[in-house]
Amino acid sequence: MHSYLRAVGFSNVKSRTELDKILGQIMDRPNEKRMNKVNETTTLTEMKLDFAPNMGVAIRGEYDEKGFFHLDHYFPYFKGARTSIKEEVCINKRIDTEAYTGMCDDVRLGVSLIFYLQNGMECVQHNYTSSRAGRYLEVTLSALSVQGMVLLGMSVSKKKQEAMAAEIKMRRELIAEAKMGNQEAIDSLTIDDIDMYAMISRRSKSEDIYSIVESSFIPYGSESDNYTIIGTILECDLIVNGMSGEQVYNLLINCNDLIYNVCINKLDLLGEPKPGRRFKGNIWMQGYANIPTWE
Repeated sequence: MHSYLRAVGFSNVKSRTELDKILGQIMDRPNEKRMNKVNETTTLTEMKLDFAPNMGVAIRGEYDEKGFFHLDHYFPYFKGARTSIKEEVCINKRIDTEAYTGMCDDVRLGVSLIFYLQNGMECVQHNYTSSRAGRYLEVTLSALSVQGMVLLGMSVSKKKQEAMAAEIKMRRELIAEAKMGNQEAIDSLTIDDIDMYAMISRRSKSEDIYSIVESSFIPYGSESDNYTIIGTILECDLIVNGMSGEQVYNLLINCNDLIYNVCINKLDLLGEPKPGRRFKGNIWMQGYANIPTWE
């Protein structure tokens, strides 16, 4: 059973029989269907069905020469509402299954961002694989979560906000310079990190850590596209899974100046989300790559 099925409103799916009912509905009446003929006997196929606006489950597999469908894998998804990044993106096929991941460097994070690609079949049809790595793309990020809590927001004065914005801008410029091999920029970033660690260590003795750290984005677990985040809630909406009737929160999050939607079952979120408050939780990052129409 997929660990993140409950994130899209299927928390009560406990057996293969219950899962087959969902997969059967997807095959009977998909919202979207893509097919790519590999050879004379095999056709790769992807089918998606929305159980709420922009939220659903997708299946991928193969049709053989006799017309029988062989399921390869399935995954729940939630498509975000806005473009999150515009960077050079490298798309690679996973080794074990017909799925793709995207990777890019974003100066706002300071680390490589890896996400599960929702429109993998579209990339297959356009032959967009690692052989064409490093193409500039717009990506709509979103995330699923099965564990989260709501934290109080941080009150920051206008003067401090302006100072923080200036520091963030300078840090981005230093990271960009460091990537090009500028040793002075590398040394400056190293000193900044040492100073920040010392400041946090000093303040944490008398303050709560969440009053010091406003947002964070940290890799989590052994999967490359899983992260632990703290981010400010910009918008909050409650949607309902049309099949199960379960309520799901759609949260628009600002995390390290990266804005994307997080989808989490109401049963899995501790606290009441509201704009201005913060979300802390573990997420599975997904992304929809906007392939240029001329590709």
